[in-house]
Amino acid sequence: MNRTASVIGAVLVICALPLAALAQTPYAQDFESLLPENGSLAADGWLNYGNVFDPAMNYIYGYGPYGAVNNIGNWQDIVAGQGGAMQGNQQLVVYSDYANGNHGAGNWVESNCYHEQTIPVGASGTWRFIFDAKRGNIGGASTARGFIKTLDPNAGWQMTNYIVADMTNIPDTWGTYWVNINVTGLDGQILQFGFSSTATNYEPCGIFYDNVCFAECPSPVESTTWSAVKALFR
Repeated sequence: MNRTASVIGAVLVICALPLAALAQTPYAQDFESLLPENGSLAADGWLNYGNVFDPAMNYIYGYGPYGAVNNIGNWQDIVAGQGGAMQGNQQLVVYSDYANGNHGAGNWVESNCYHEQTIPVGASGTWRFIFDAKRGNIGGASTARGFIKTLDPNAGWQMTNYIVADMTNIPDTWGTYWVNINVTGLDGQILQFGFSSTATNYEPCGIFYDNVCFAECPSPVESTTWSAVKALFR
């Protein structure tokens, strides 16, 4: 069994929830089986969406969603050799859409790399997006986040939740980060989890990620429990 399949199974056992009872769809990815060539992230369900803001951070426009591109010089890449003992050989690095000419105009380009799913009717419980991360070449005024977001298609796609872990100033050693969301009362809304970077003037903004997992776990954060999950990525 590969590490991705192992961690999904472990999360479900740890949370003591049968698969049939889950409201959302669990997801886990260690990037080991994805080829470092364009199309591999899209085939795994990753999407890209961009937002552009003027220098004062007033919204100008958005574009997407698209199947996520990779290893073409913008948005994100699958890379090798950046991991520690828990990260294996391959990692994901997320950065800006440097193909967007608004960089050169001094505008801000927010680039999002994420998975999404619809919250079923009657969903309840707390879900966690957990991942490993370390600092890349981020610099200047660039910022980076891990996030869970919900959008209501019945209210003009209004954003109803935006829960973030700030990645901007993380160290250049691997750590584990997470964000939680309670999906109770969010029937039919679109849930997204992933990573974003915001940069201007082509400034660097790369952050490395690995061992991505989205699963239900109603108990508070317990270091021993999640350490056991992460140990499966060895």
